[in-house]
Amino acid sequence: MKRVVVLGSTGSIGTQTLDIIAQHPDRLEVVGLAAHSNAVKLGEQARRFGVTKTVLASDSPSALGDLATMPEADIVVVAVAGVIGLLPTIEAIKAGKDIALASKEVLVAAGEAVMPLVRSHGIAMTPIDSEHSALFQCLQGYRPDQIESLILTASGGPFRGRTRSDLAQITVEQALDHPTWRMGGKITIDSATLMNKGLETIEAKWLFDVDIDQVDAVIHPQSIIHSMVRFHDGSVLGQLGWPDMRLPIQYALLFPERKSNDLKPWNPLDTPSLTFAEIDHGTFPAIGIAKESVRVGGTAPCAMNAANEEAANAFLRGEIPFLAITDVVGEVLARHERKDPSLDNLLATDAQSRQIARNLMESLPR
Repeated sequence: MKRVVVLGSTGSIGTQTLDIIAQHPDRLEVVGLAAHSNAVKLGEQARRFGVTKTVLASDSPSALGDLATMPEADIVVVAVAGVIGLLPTIEAIKAGKDIALASKEVLVAAGEAVMPLVRSHGIAMTPIDSEHSALFQCLQGYRPDQIESLILTASGGPFRGRTRSDLAQITVEQALDHPTWRMGGKITIDSATLMNKGLETIEAKWLFDVDIDQVDAVIHPQSIIHSMVRFHDGSVLGQLGWPDMRLPIQYALLFPERKSNDLKPWNPLDTPSLTFAEIDHGTFPAIGIAKESVRVGGTAPCAMNAANEEAANAFLRGEIPFLAITDVVGEVLARHERKDPSLDNLLATDAQSRQIARNLMESLPR
């Protein structure tokens, strides 16, 4: 029996995590739940699973750490949006808790600091992102020095094939109309700009101990192959399945077990044509910006991530045009002065970079 704390239980990943836990009552038990501000839904979840320890982060962000380190917990699902997940993740690692990670920002902003803690405390960090789960599954039994490259797949979002001029007048509604996945607002905007692939590139670099230039991405509109690994001998392994986050969630929670569930199995005859295309980095510069932040190193990825959160949310509020999102992120990164990634420096960088991004956006023409 694994006892689970879910940070971000009322969001998309959190609710699907609880669905998986409900399917495996003999192996999984919820002992703690945290939400940002949806007290009604949090209360319903607590009653459904008989959980007595709950936290609303909007009332007490520091209480997330208390929940993540509770003695009766074995594994902590980190599915909160934004850098707010960083501190409770670090505290959980130091407390010896295994981590099932859905929040990209933890490793994007602080992978250089977090992964040494993972190794020194001997805990398991299993990814929930479908792309990283695919890579994790393909790499079982292999070493980092056997990897030629990691190949992330991208649906291309709602604007696949568009030119930069096509994107000048994009509306929020258009950007939220993802062709494959149903996700929260910010992550859907990241998919539309392809910044999600930039963030995933950084995350893959830290999770699998490879150089940032060993992580590539290709457009795969069908979203059936979730990612691939190319080895030095030329072999390529991929993980295939329907675009359903419950499978990577189950794998992260029950690893190394593979238990039966009620998910629809993929059949190759259902999708006989799988296609791929090159990413247009001129129209979608986000991946290049993300990789550059890693080359700078230290606090630079944290600055880039903070700027992206601010810009994506400003676009969602209708305050800036779509193309300004990556323009602002690139400018914040260019202005950033690198520091070593101590926790204090990371938190200061996050706050400073958000303010710089807000100042830049206020100066944009309305």
